[in-house]
Amino acid sequence: MRTRSALAAAAAALAAATCLTPTTAAAAPRQPHAPAHACSPSVRIDAFSDALDKKTFQGAFVGNLSALATDKDGTVAALSDRSQLFSLDVRQKGRGTPSATPVRVVNLADEKGGPLDSEGLVVDRDGTRLVNSETEPSVRRYAEDGKLLGRLPVPAALQVAPAGRAVSNQTFEGLTLQPGGRTLIASMEQSLAGDGPDTAGRPLVRLQSWQRHGRQEFALGPQYAYPVDKGLGVAEITAAGDGRLLVLERGFTAGAGNTVRLYLADPRRASDVTAVTNLPGGAGIRPVGKELLADLGACPSLGATARQPQRNPLLDNIEGLVVAKRSGGFLRLLLVSDDNQNAAQITRLYALTVRLPRP
Repeated sequence: MRTRSALAAAAAALAAATCLTPTTAAAAPRQPHAPAHACSPSVRIDAFSDALDKKTFQGAFVGNLSALATDKDGTVAALSDRSQLFSLDVRQKGRGTPSATPVRVVNLADEKGGPLDSEGLVVDRDGTRLVNSETEPSVRRYAEDGKLLGRLPVPAALQVAPAGRAVSNQTFEGLTLQPGGRTLIASMEQSLAGDGPDTAGRPLVRLQSWQRHGRQEFALGPQYAYPVDKGLGVAEITAAGDGRLLVLERGFTAGAGNTVRLYLADPRRASDVTAVTNLPGGAGIRPVGKELLADLGACPSLGATARQPQRNPLLDNIEGLVVAKRSGGFLRLLLVSDDNQNAAQITRLYALTVRLPRP
């Protein structure tokens, strides 16, 4: 999401390895939650890097980063919400400060050659890029060179008003592909007009799925209701690897800074609310269950500094999340913040280790 106020910071880092990719990252340690780096019993912060902040590559500003994905060649694909897709070579020795070097950049455009408000990214098994934009909203398919290949169907209700019931700049923010490559899920950032809160007063945000038929064709699938914390929105979702989802919830308060929470959510027993006009719906409607893994404001700052008020100077406008390594019940995560090309914000990479609770 393009937050035009004084939000800041972005982040990335991976786990103890020479190259932080799913094929080369080191195995997760047996005791990843040493008190010095613990954010919660389930999450630790390993490192962060500001190496990308306010850099340019081949004339392109390396910032505004809203999503991350692992590419076929082991690089990390980083999506800018200004219609650009970067490839980053991310490396880290041990748990030291990681390095992130841009090696490619590709421009993206809509059917008329216009810009996107590109927020979510999936690199499909054949290298195709699936990119969502919160302008309409939309999900488009692109070749590795940026050529537009097609567009997925989107329910009418999820379109921005007056075509639908979505609020402008509050639509598709996250995007992920479940293991096996057959189920794609996009998350709305905020509620549709007319959708109310759950019994705990939490706003209900819709998750839209698609099911793959054939090699490339995606058809609309079930839709789920996800309860987001008051004052926050869904910034990103990514597959945890076992059918569950990692959900990044984020908000901003002037003078206090960002709130960023990492949840584990399970849509597998949730009701399909496609036909429910107004959430929460009637009796028997079951929303997606979620479990807090960590409030990232509780992480140690590791000496990070902020350019605007923050409860924890480590935090900023974190929007991107990718699983870089899976090892048993542990996940190595890479996160990034969107600096909005703003002097008061930072493009920062974060490396986290997460121990997943049992289903």
